[in-house]
Amino acid sequence: MDVIHARCAGLDVHKQTVVACVRVTMAGRAHHEVRTFATTAADLRALREWLVAAGCSHAVLESTGVYWKGHAGAARTDAE
Repeated sequence: MDVIHARCAGLDVHKQTVVACVRVTMAGRAHHEVRTFATTAADLRALREWLVAAGCSHAVLESTGVYWKGHAGAARTDAE
């Protein structure tokens, strides 16, 4: 599979948690790390800081129902 985005993330949004996976490709090898964050304002800020620190250029979001509505902006960065 060709790598399109060298630094990206996938977010799975639940009512009380967001499970995030950051995938970083370096020297042709992909590495990933998974973390779980609460849906509190403080944890959503921590999620954003983690994504920025990892240099994520893109993130995708998956959610069942409407849980994503309050949290979609947490992944936005100034890189847009």
